[in-house]
Amino acid sequence: MSSNLDHFRTTNANLTVNQKVKMIVKLQHIDTNCFYILSSTKSSIRKGVFVSPVETIKNRRDQRVIKTPNGEVKRFSRVYRNPNHKRRDAVHKKPDLSQHSLVKDPNLEQNKRSDSHGRTGKKRDSIENLSAGNGNALIDKVNRKCSTKWLSYGGCIPSILQALETVNDLDEALRPWEESLSNKEKSIILKEQTNWQRALEIFDWFKVKRFCELNVIHYNIMLRILGKARIWSLVEDLWDEMKTRRISPSNSTYGTLIDVYSKGGLTEEALVWLVRMKEQGMEPDEVTMGIVVQTYKKAGEFQKAEEFFKQWSFGKSLKDEGQTINGASKDPGSLSSYTYNTLIDTYGKSGQIKEASETFALMLREGISPNTVTFNTMIHICGNHGKLDEVASLIRKMEELRCPLDTRTYNILISLHAKHDNIKMAENYFKEMKSANLEPDSVSYRTLLYAFSIRHMVNDAESLVVEMDNNGLEIDEFTQSALTRMYIEAGMIDQSWRWFMRFHLEGKMSAQCYSANIDAYGEHGHILEAEKAFICCQQNKIFGVLEFNVMIKAYGISKKYDKACDLFDKMENYGVVPDKCSYNSLIQILATADLPHRAKSYVRKMRESDLVSDCVPYCALISSFVKLGQLESAEELFKEMIGFGVEPDIVVYGVLINAFADVGSVEKSTSYVNEMKIAGLPLNAVICSSLIKLYTKVGHLKEAEETYKLLRSFDEGPDVYSSNCMIDLYTKRAMFDKAEGIFEKLKQKGDANEFSYAMMLCMYKRMGRFEEAFGIAKEMRKLGLITELLSNNHVLGLYAMNGRCKEALEIFKEMIKSAIKPDDSTFKSLGVVLVKCGISKQAVGKLEVTRREDAQRGLHAWVSALSTIAGSDDADDDA
Repeated sequence: MSSNLDHFRTTNANLTVNQKVKMIVKLQHIDTNCFYILSSTKSSIRKGVFVSPVETIKNRRDQRVIKTPNGEVKRFSRVYRNPNHKRRDAVHKKPDLSQHSLVKDPNLEQNKRSDSHGRTGKKRDSIENLSAGNGNALIDKVNRKCSTKWLSYGGCIPSILQALETVNDLDEALRPWEESLSNKEKSIILKEQTNWQRALEIFDWFKVKRFCELNVIHYNIMLRILGKARIWSLVEDLWDEMKTRRISPSNSTYGTLIDVYSKGGLTEEALVWLVRMKEQGMEPDEVTMGIVVQTYKKAGEFQKAEEFFKQWSFGKSLKDEGQTINGASKDPGSLSSYTYNTLIDTYGKSGQIKEASETFALMLREGISPNTVTFNTMIHICGNHGKLDEVASLIRKMEELRCPLDTRTYNILISLHAKHDNIKMAENYFKEMKSANLEPDSVSYRTLLYAFSIRHMVNDAESLVVEMDNNGLEIDEFTQSALTRMYIEAGMIDQSWRWFMRFHLEGKMSAQCYSANIDAYGEHGHILEAEKAFICCQQNKIFGVLEFNVMIKAYGISKKYDKACDLFDKMENYGVVPDKCSYNSLIQILATADLPHRAKSYVRKMRESDLVSDCVPYCALISSFVKLGQLESAEELFKEMIGFGVEPDIVVYGVLINAFADVGSVEKSTSYVNEMKIAGLPLNAVICSSLIKLYTKVGHLKEAEETYKLLRSFDEGPDVYSSNCMIDLYTKRAMFDKAEGIFEKLKQKGDANEFSYAMMLCMYKRMGRFEEAFGIAKEMRKLGLITELLSNNHVLGLYAMNGRCKEALEIFKEMIKSAIKPDDSTFKSLGVVLVKCGISKQAVGKLEVTRREDAQRGLHAWVSALSTIAGSDDADDDA
């Protein structure tokens, strides 16, 4: 069967042949005197012999610049010969590795031709002339040219890797060693390849050579390489090839497949390999178990991760679709620190701090030495749960076990203490990290900078920025926008603009970063700076819907409604199409500004653009019309919404029901309640409260009681407003026991408010139960619940009616002190007080006339008269 793998190999082989033919044709027209070829002491000087262009290339040596796998740049000496020199004067120089000189021909770059892997397609005769017998002859020279990692392998590996790096043709590159390669050497060669295509070429080369036998380890390496490259079709083909060649998969094979699929974002596919493993009757080893736990953890399925580990650890049956795999119980002491670290991290991410701590304690009991990763995980878990004492204990344990703190440890500590508002401790850990000769990384600076910025610690933040600049650390966009906001909130607008311009002029700001800066200015009302930042965004040819949306939002905050609409209308002129957020933002701005009629056109445009997926924009306008008292317009818009197939939600119904409840329209309110029930939407607490308000207003006791009963069945129970409405209904009907029952429940929950007490006071006063009324008044004064004019008048009227002049005068003084303006009811009660204290009705009448003619002068007259009474009362008390 023709597979993707076979197709790739055939295509690649054809391309290689074509590249060779093209290269030879092109090289015939190139001045070869200045080609840079690797120098070799084995080259001979040709004198008086015609040399073809290709042969000339083969006999020239240059200095190559090669990147090794670890990123180092390696330069190799070359021989440069002036094309004007005569051939007989030419001499070869031995490479001087102490001088890394490099001379480039100006036309060299355009003459170079590279293959798809980034390697030059030219052959090296220094490699080409090697045979199996002299393959190690270049080891000394190559050792000085390749990476430290390559050298660490020893033997012929550095020479082989160098050959593969510099020679495209595998037969030529591997000829000196092709019959002597061990399985371990083949594994190293494959693992060291940084390009999956090159690795596959080498793997295929091994297979076609009769003396290069491949085993499961080599297949595992290739599965990992192809999996990391996410070439899933080739992974499947390689798996099929293993079955065809009868190469049995190992624990490591399945672990590799689960790992690469999981890291490639294919969690379900990764776990399919676990199922296949079970079907084969194979139990995961510790490494594979750890990979499976990591896979579940990455998918957020912490419970499954825990269950899988427990089943594996205690030897229970792992069952899946009727398949059973039995394993022996695992000794906790036999587990590695990696497994413990994985489990602790899994428990931490699932919020199971107790289990994480128990696992850590078990690790210590079993004599497994925790490493820095273990402590970092535990510190992070404890810190995130606010257990800073445990964090301090863990740090002491690290010191006790001589486990070094690394940069990540300090970064976690800085973050935790900043999060818990201990900025001084966070700063101390930053200094301690440097004292420990650990270099703070970008995370260290970013974490501390953000902590400084939100606390407006400008000087500290600026010092840190200078340090980052000196260390060549790049400031990320999140930090940039955070510091812009810091300057703005600190009132340092000029500094904020200079900070913004620094990054704008570098030309590296993304659309998200511009948007964050515009938003920061807009949220704080600095519309001029927001506009300037928006213009800068346009200057850099960054036109995205996000930037327009935040600018529209900024205009809304600054109440520049015309500008908001104008910018929205011009979006398409810039090639930007408004999205759902654009419409919702502008509609909300106009609705909040009591401009629903203007917003209606944008709702219709939004619908025509097929961006109306819910009733949210309609709800904003209906609420705005209701707020303006334009209930007819609100109903028209509601009908329009229904007509276009947009389904109303419970919020829209609630707005309309409450609107008609306010005007006492039982018919309209109940009609919307019925519509809502037909739509399958149940009544909620908000709508029930609106209905109780309506029934209280129109005096429908039965309907109110039924609704209140429904309200009590909800988890949150009735709110204080609904309860007060019921108290009001009951007191008006002299149903005192029921009113008292609701009031007592409010008091027990601590929900009784000023209105609750005032209604009970009035009820007791009407019943003539003055002792209870005075008790309520006293309790109100004690709780500070006499703040409204109505409550003051109720209490004042109670004292006046019973001749308690002193308490009445105290209430009046408290009113004046609290700047509560008395009304006619207040002065009527005060008139009763004066008469009861011996002042004639005629005198009280004159005070009223004065107050009506001149409110301020009349108030002073009342205060003066009442003060006189209060003074005489005080004298009587002293006597």
